[in-house]
Amino acid sequence: MFLIFFIPCHSVEQQTTSKEKILKKVRQALIFKSKSRYGNIDLDSQVFAIAEGESLYETFAREFTTVAGQFVICENKFDFIDKFITLCERRKLKQLACYDETLQHELNDIGIPYLDQKQPIEKMQAAITPCESLIARTGSVVVTSGKNSRVLTIYPPIHIVVAYTSQVVLDMKDALQAIRNKYGKAIPSMISVISGPSRTGDIEKTVVLGAHGPKEVFVFLIDDLKADSQLT
Repeated sequence: MFLIFFIPCHSVEQQTTSKEKILKKVRQALIFKSKSRYGNIDLDSQVFAIAEGESLYETFAREFTTVAGQFVICENKFDFIDKFITLCERRKLKQLACYDETLQHELNDIGIPYLDQKQPIEKMQAAITPCESLIARTGSVVVTSGKNSRVLTIYPPIHIVVAYTSQVVLDMKDALQAIRNKYGKAIPSMISVISGPSRTGDIEKTVVLGAHGPKEVFVFLIDDLKADSQLT
C-alpha cells in the first residue's frame, strides 16, 4: 500500500507576493510623501556649538583628555621633534613601529630607528601614525587603512598620532567629507574612529584600559596654520 502526500507549492509564491506588496508600499511612500506638520524645523544647522572664544583644536583637546587621551600641542615641526624625542627617552621606546613613508623620512632625519613592515609585530612597544582628521566634538581621531596599517592602531600598547591643526573638524560628517574629498571613489577599506585608549567595563565591573587595543593614545598636534610652522 502506498500513501501519496501532496505538498502545497504555493508558499514561495505567496512569500514573493508579500515581498512585492511591501516594496510597492515603500515605493509609493517615497513618491507620495506626506507633508510635514512642523515645516519650520531646521535640520541642517549644527546642534553642537563651540564654546565662545574656544578654537576647534582647544575643544578637541578638552574632549580628548576627558576620555584619557594625552594631548601635546606643538608650535611647529621643530617643537614636535623636540617633544617627541623627549617622550621616547622618558618611556625608553626602542621598538617604535612606523609604516608611513613621510614619518619614516622624518624619523631618519632625527636619527630615531623604527620597525617597518618587515619586522614582526611582537617587538612593537609603540606605533607612530598619521591620521585623517581630529573630531573636536567628541575628541576622536579618525584613521584609515589608506594611511595606516590596521595593526599599528590596535596591537601596540602605545599609539602616537601626528596631526595638524588644519585637520581638526567639528563633527563626524565633516571628517567623512574630508575622506571623500581626498580619496574620491577609492575610499579606504577601513575607517576607524578612536576615542581615547581602548577600554572595557566587563571585568568585575571596573573600567580597564588597554583591553582590546592601545593602553595609551598620544596626539601630537602641530600648528600648520602659522607661517613659521613648516620646516625650511
